[in-house]
Amino acid sequence: MLNNKKIAVDFDGTIVDDAYPAIGKAKIFAFETLKKLQSQGFRLILWTYRHGKTLDEAVEFCRQNGIEFYAINSSFEGEVFDSEAQSRKLDADWFIDDRNLGGFPGWGEIYNIINERIEFRVEGKEVLAYSKLKKEKKKGLFW
Repeated sequence: MLNNKKIAVDFDGTIVDDAYPAIGKAKIFAFETLKKLQSQGFRLILWTYRHGKTLDEAVEFCRQNGIEFYAINSSFEGEVFDSEAQSRKLDADWFIDDRNLGGFPGWGEIYNIINERIEFRVEGKEVLAYSKLKKEKKKGLFW
C-alpha cells in the first residue's frame, strides 16, 4: 500500500517509559503499532530531544525492535538542519508525543485515531477523541 503520510514520534515517554538519559521499558504495543503503521506505508520520523550518544542508543533500540525510521529529527532522510535558513519544526502529518493535549492515550487508541481519522474536541476540561465520547441520543423525525 502506497502512502505518503509522515508520522513524527517522540521516544521518551512515548515509545518507551521515560527514563532519560537511560532507555526505559518499551510501552505496551508501541513497536507492534509502529510496525503495523509502517506496513501500511506510513513514513516514521523519530522526533526526540535526544542527540549524540543517547540518540544513537535510542535509534539502535528501535532497530533491535524492528523499526527503521524514514528520518531522525528531520523532515526527510539526509536533511541537514541549518538554523540560519530553516525552522526547527518538522514536516509531518501527525505528531505522537506523551505531552499532547490530554496526555498519551496509548498505542491502541493512537492506531485507531490514525486509521479512522478520528478527530478531537474539548469537553469540560478534557480533550477527548471522538472514539471515547459518550454517544448523545438524537431527537428528530428519523432518529
